[in-house]
Amino acid sequence: MAPRHPLQRIASPSRQISILLHLGGILSFIASFRFLFGWETPMSAAFGGHFQFLTIIGLTLALCTYVVGFLADVTLSSRLFKLKNVLSVCSTPLEVLISILYWGLCAIDKSLVFPPEFQLDFLPDFGFHAAPALFLTIDLLLLSPPWTIRGYSALALSECLAFLYWFWVEYCFYHNGWYPYPIFDILSTWQRAILFTFSASLMTGSTILLKWTYGRINGIEKFEKEAVAIPSGIRAKNE
Repeated sequence: MAPRHPLQRIASPSRQISILLHLGGILSFIASFRFLFGWETPMSAAFGGHFQFLTIIGLTLALCTYVVGFLADVTLSSRLFKLKNVLSVCSTPLEVLISILYWGLCAIDKSLVFPPEFQLDFLPDFGFHAAPALFLTIDLLLLSPPWTIRGYSALALSECLAFLYWFWVEYCFYHNGWYPYPIFDILSTWQRAILFTFSASLMTGSTILLKWTYGRINGIEKFEKEAVAIPSGIRAKNE
């Protein structure tokens, strides 16, 4: 059996709480995909399909993270557990970013992210844009060892993911002639560049916040201080 990390609040991998949480997350994510592939829209038949949406890319990564976590629980494999934690470094801040951007834009005007004729009911909306972030955050805070990712690495990872997605969106636009999110049609090229740069910074911020919260919940003052020190370290590097 894989030994429990000394800084981890609840044992994982395990066949108790950990396996139940991972199974619940998998069922939630599969339910969202089942809804998605039964939902006929112009996007589903276009180049890139539903994977033009950052939401669906994030949901896929969340599902992969939880499937690996579930397999680690079943087999009690330390290697699968480590792989789950590596995937979590990407998937958890990304899902937190998706939730912040989506609900923030919806608070301004929901038509910025969905055309009026494709508005979602609450349950699927929650399943796509809130449940993944909640499941992944719970897994991080209670069932995972602390992240060792540093400020520069978090920023580099966030910028890489943001601009890879921008390239993908523009490539899909080249084939389809329209963007998946209405807000992209409103913005000019340089405004989209600012939006993606801001999103990368926001994802870095979510990584810092998650690391600080981990230290706070688990009573590890060292990680609280490290998280607070990350922004000043990034500023010093840029100066």
